Formats: sequence, structure tokens, C-alpha cells
Amino acid sequence: MSYFITGTDTGVGKTLVSCALLNAFAAQGKRVAGFKPVAAGCDADDRNEDAKLLSAASTVRATYGQINPYCFPRAIAPHLAARHAGTRIDLPRIMASYRELAGQTDEVIVEGVGGFCVPLNEKLDSADLAKEIGLPVILVVRMRLGCINHALLTLRVIADYQLECAGWVANVLDADMPSLQENIQTLRERIAAPLLGVIPHMVEPDMKVAASCLDLGLLGAPLAER
Repeated sequence: MSYFITGTDTGVGKTLVSCALLNAFAAQGKRVAGFKPVAAGCDADDRNEDAKLLSAASTVRATYGQINPYCFPRAIAPHLAARHAGTRIDLPRIMASYRELAGQTDEVIVEGVGGFCVPLNEKLDSADLAKEIGLPVILVVRMRLGCINHALLTLRVIADYQLECAGWVANVLDADMPSLQENIQTLRERIAAPLLGVIPHMVEPDMKVAASCLDLGLLGAPLAER
């Protein structure tokens, strides 16, 4: 099973969790690839750092363009980044790249851009992309003040789009977050999907450490087993 990774906001650890999942599935002997449909913010080589990390964590050979079909220079909202670059983000191009990767792999980990509802063009947003791809969604929650509201609102939209939330990950980016465990417990009580793991605060993010924090056995488990 492949998964679509989204977050409660931008900069919440989607790439870390995506790479951790790739690392964990690869350790099971599966052929895996990361997929970053849209990225805003490129280096001097016109490549995005997150997409390069996904590529490095993949076990199949794929071109950069397959892994990241849309990459824009400016690190701003993707529809604005595309407009500044004089282009438009279209789903058929994204889906063609996704199907190429899916045909080569056992698992594709699709990392969304920004939050779940960030616009992609004048009509579509990231939620529409997730719906088009049709994969179960894993939600990355940045543990900080306000995370409960952000997580529950995002889950409502995921449900509105009739997508399955396969699980969620608590990513502790704020080392001094007050009442951390109580916040995690509150979310566990309100989210039907399983908590796949809690990633501790790390000065330098490490995908192998993050992978060790995830329980992949909870993915696809019946609710009674969660």
C-alpha cells in the first residue's frame, strides 16, 4: 500500500516522516520511491531539497523529473510560485509521473506540499490532488500550541474528500512544548486513526531514528486492533 503524506501546516516534518517511511519499508525488502508532486523553493541546480531527500531514500532508480514534476524557484504558495514562473500546475502531468513510479515499485510515498488545502492553481488545491491519487492519508502533526485544532480541522477535510486517514504521527518540533503528553493523549482520544508513532525532538533530523519510532504494523489494521 502506498500513502499520501500531509501535515497540519508547512514545515511540520512531512519530509522527515516520508523518508522515515521509505526507510522502514525498504528495510522490509520492498521497492520504494518517494514522490514530491509540487515543490516551491529550489537550489542553484533547480532542485528542491525535500525532493532530493526523497530521491536519496528511494530504492528504485528514477529521474528527478519523475520524483518532482513541478519545482519552482520561489519558496511561496505553489499556485503563486507557478504564476511567478509563468506556468500552471496541472494534475494530468502529476498523475503521469505518479503512475510511472507506481509501475516500478511496491510502495510510493507521496509527500504533499504545505498543508492539506494549499492551492495548486486557480481551481484546484492539494486536497483535490490527494483525491485524484486516491491513496490513504497519513497526517503529520507538529506538536505545538494550537496543534489540536489544526489536526482536527485537517481530518475533517480529509473525511469530506472521502479519503481514509490511515494514521497520524506526532512530530515534536518544539522541545519545550507545555503539556506535550496531555496534548498527544487528547488527539488520541479524538482521532479514530492510529497514532503510528511519536518522533522526539531532534536537533538534526534523522530518518533512521524517525523510522524506529513508527509502528508500521498499525497501518491497515482493523480498528479493533488499534
